[in-house]
Amino acid sequence: MNTAIQKILIQKYAENKIAAIADTIAVEEPLEISIAYYTNDKLQFKQIAVTMRTPGHDEALAIGFLFTENIITRQHVIDKIETKGENKICVFIKNNFTINLKNSERNFYTTSSCGVCGKASIQSIKTIPQDNYYPNTLKIDKNILLNLKNILDTQQSVFKETGGIHAAALFSIDGKILHVFEDVGRHNALDKLIGNLLVNNNLDCSNNILLLSGRASFELIQKAVMAQIPIVCAIGAPSSLAVELAIEFDITLIGFLKNNSYNVYNGVEKLI
Repeated sequence: MNTAIQKILIQKYAENKIAAIADTIAVEEPLEISIAYYTNDKLQFKQIAVTMRTPGHDEALAIGFLFTENIITRQHVIDKIETKGENKICVFIKNNFTINLKNSERNFYTTSSCGVCGKASIQSIKTIPQDNYYPNTLKIDKNILLNLKNILDTQQSVFKETGGIHAAALFSIDGKILHVFEDVGRHNALDKLIGNLLVNNNLDCSNNILLLSGRASFELIQKAVMAQIPIVCAIGAPSSLAVELAIEFDITLIGFLKNNSYNVYNGVEKLI
């Protein structure tokens, strides 16, 4: 059973007629993410966030979220993950490992359209540690970018059925698709992608391209920086803060990617 989609009966108006038909929609449900950690050998529990997501790959979503929020730094600090019912998940941190709780100051609610909603302060929005600066020397054949959208279109299974879901896809530098994750929340799709790489001890994206099915907002570029992804392409537009962050961390940023054109917002010298 595919938990990402749901069949419902709707009324469709066309050609001056209205009729009942079956329709397929993307599922959106809350996921409560909590952590369990030790303080002086005593186990503590803390609710981190509630995010509106499409069910599926919840463990990867939770791990990716904790990583891109800079609450955990690597997957090896995790002892186990427990699912509490359908919409609750708890990540247990190994004893003697310190986690960064400063960036967990939220009002515990994140919508599917906003990856920074609920932040308790302006300062906590930017979670990138200073030692995450890295040199981006990766160059790419500019023509490879033109094929990425078509390749992603063939991989978006839930989007084909619903037309209402986002995707985050990771490509090799020669344009081969490696991973793709879908979710009603664009930030969730990227967290699932990054979390999956962490789970498989494969978070080395220094030679990869990230493709976003929608716009490139600040929180998505922030997550790309946390995963050290040097090239980010988006089907839609970037925001001003996204461009500023891409310049600050020397990320090659492409927007309005089509089959025959795209806009370069940073890193034009890296296109060959």
